[in-house]
Amino acid sequence: MCFYRGLHCPICARYLTEFQKRVDDFAERGVGTIAVSSDGEERARAMAEKIGATSLRFGYDLSLSKAREWGLYISTSRGKTSIGIEEPALFSEPGLFMVTPEQSLYYGSTQTMPFVRPHFSELVGALDFAIEHNYPARGEYTGDV
Repeated sequence: MCFYRGLHCPICARYLTEFQKRVDDFAERGVGTIAVSSDGEERARAMAEKIGATSLRFGYDLSLSKAREWGLYISTSRGKTSIGIEEPALFSEPGLFMVTPEQSLYYGSTQTMPFVRPHFSELVGALDFAIEHNYPARGEYTGDV
């Protein structure tokens, strides 16, 4: 699951373009893909068209309370972006998560800024290693420290 900021974000468009290119790589490893934002349906469709999405699924209308449950950071609007699109009053910052078939978190990355995101090619390589070595999820300890 790739949470993105919204149509207003040019960095998101570039990032999702790369994600679209890797959808088949993830599928070959049994991993489904989706890009999700708090944008409404119209803006989500515009982003899908903008990046030429053919197989990447898009989710929309992510509530900000649900975004917070995922650990995403929330930002306020700064007006129009460099590409001339108005930011929503509130929106979530990026996050990238892999969830197991048992619905537990396997990988998670959240950001406070739109810059410097995990590379999908590296994630595919990490998946190959994890699959080959039956590598467990980390960060699983929840006891006292």
